[in-house]
Amino acid sequence: MSGKRYKALTGLVDPKKVYTVEEATNLVKSIASAKFDETVEVHVRLGIDPKKSDQNVRGTVALPNGTGKTVRVLALTKGEGLNAAESAGADIVGGDELVQKIADGWLDFDAVVATPDMMAAIGSKLGRILGPRGLLPNPKSGTVGLNIGEIVKSLKAGQIEFRNDKTGVIHAPIGKASFEPAKLAENFAALYQALEGAKPATAKGQFVKTVFITTTMGPSVRVTVSS
Repeated sequence: MSGKRYKALTGLVDPKKVYTVEEATNLVKSIASAKFDETVEVHVRLGIDPKKSDQNVRGTVALPNGTGKTVRVLALTKGEGLNAAESAGADIVGGDELVQKIADGWLDFDAVVATPDMMAAIGSKLGRILGPRGLLPNPKSGTVGLNIGEIVKSLKAGQIEFRNDKTGVIHAPIGKASFEPAKLAENFAALYQALEGAKPATAKGQFVKTVFITTTMGPSVRVTVSS
C-alpha cells in the first residue's frame, strides 16, 4: 500500500514504540479514514513450525462484542436439522439440493455449517470448492455437529475461526473501526486467550512472537500483551 494518504497515516504511528492494547485500539480507530467502516484486524506471529502438522494452531472464539459484520450462514442438513437451523437464524437452509447448487458455482454465503449426515456429500462434491476458500465445514472449527442450531447461533453472534497461515501467522478480525476502543480491547482479549489455549504441546520456546493491530486501510501498530 502506498500513496500520500497512507504515508500520512504511517507518520502517526511511532515505529519504535510498542503500544498497550488500549493505546493501539484508540490509535487505529482515530486514524481510520476510509469511506467505509474498516475492519480492525489482529496479526500474531507464533513461535511454531507450520510445516509440522502437530504444531499448527486452529480454533474458534466467540467475540463478546461480535465482529460488526453480518454473516450469511448456510446450513447443510436434513430432517430435524432443517427446522433447528432455520429457527436459529441460518440465512440459507437445505440439503443435497444446495450441495449441488454450490457444485454448480453458487457461492452467495459467508459461512457454512453442517450436520454429520451431510459430510459425505460435502466432502466428495465440495471439498475442492469450499476448502481453498476456508469455508469447508469441519468439526475442529466447530462448524459440524448434531447441535446445528447452537452452531448457527454462535456464528451469527460473532464467533470466528482462527488458524495460522503457512508462515505461522494468525490473521483475525476483532471488530470495526466504528466500535468503541474498549469493545475492541475486549474482543482482542478474548482472541488472545483463545490463542493461548490453543498452544500446541509440541511448540517450544516463546509461543507469541509479535502482535500487531491494524485496520483494513491503515498502518500496523505493534502491541504488547505482557500485562
